[in-house]
Amino acid sequence: MPSSTSWGAYALPGAATSPRRFDILGLSGETPAVLDLPRLERIRLTARPRGQRVVGYALLMPNYRLPPRVRIDLEGLDRLPKEPVIFAMNHTDRYNYWPFQYRLWRTAGRFTATWVKGKYYQNPAVAKFMELMNNIPTVSRGYLIARDFLNVMGHPPSTEQYETLRKRVRAAALKAPGPYDPAEAPKDVPRPLLTTRRNMLGHAFDPAHESWEGAVDALFRAMMRRFVELNAEAFDKGLDLLVFPQGTRSIRLSRGHIGLAQIALRYRRTVVPVGCNGSDRVYPGSAPVARGGHIVYRIGEPIRFEDVARYHIGESFEPFTAEAEEAHRERFQGLMDLVMERINELLDPPYQFREDRESEGVAGSSRFV
Repeated sequence: MPSSTSWGAYALPGAATSPRRFDILGLSGETPAVLDLPRLERIRLTARPRGQRVVGYALLMPNYRLPPRVRIDLEGLDRLPKEPVIFAMNHTDRYNYWPFQYRLWRTAGRFTATWVKGKYYQNPAVAKFMELMNNIPTVSRGYLIARDFLNVMGHPPSTEQYETLRKRVRAAALKAPGPYDPAEAPKDVPRPLLTTRRNMLGHAFDPAHESWEGAVDALFRAMMRRFVELNAEAFDKGLDLLVFPQGTRSIRLSRGHIGLAQIALRYRRTVVPVGCNGSDRVYPGSAPVARGGHIVYRIGEPIRFEDVARYHIGESFEPFTAEAEEAHRERFQGLMDLVMERINELLDPPYQFREDRESEGVAGSSRFV
């Protein structure tokens, strides 16, 4: 179900404090609600998440059972292995995992840890709710770029600025960048972003000792190590993972991102494709109260690790690192293409792939902030 005391503090431009009020060792200013490294480090998962059960009893049960009623069918439940799996589901609307989690809990007594976007942690109340729901916030380089830009400049980057910064961070991830060189600054990137000493979401950034791109890469690696630890913790506690490999909401299925494949191959876990049909009509907007209707979740044949030997990686690798993605992207994407094809087979025609397999969802830096 719905994707701190931080190290130091930083002020958002436009807040009561000065937008440039940074102190790298004892940062002053206000701390906004945001997904940063300290928050990620303090997240703890539970085998029987109380938050999911409370919401299930107090909100979902009466909402689904009382008129106008919501009928939820789980087809193929008998296919599920007993051990924890990774559910891979299409993402049609804000809440299409709630009915699935509810029925899975009430029918099979299974609980999940769901991957959710970091941008949902920008509101303190929502962030707390996310933690209580046993969610695992996902981090991307795009999120860190857009969030840090917003923190410093007071507005998100333009599409051109975002693309420039994303390419520079990606390039820096494969080498050891040194301190910031003013001569290398792209003209469309604001100088304060590259030269202001600050707490970058839990990473102490000092341009005298590292480049901005290097700082983003170091922060990303630290946050993703914790993210991977949380996934391992979920398996150890007997939780299933629930992942939306499309990465954003879209009525029509689109090509999957490679994150799920990295976890599945690293931990040799079974992936179970799930096709969600009809939830967008039950949850047509942002309200968490369902309209009446019928939702069908079709559970496909499990994709076991042993069944995808052609995608196995015969060496140790660290998921989500630039090195692993550079070396093994073809296998990661190959497994994801297989998973998405299996999901597509479980969907009614209105939800299946578009011809170009592109997403109908939000694009650009607005995906992250």
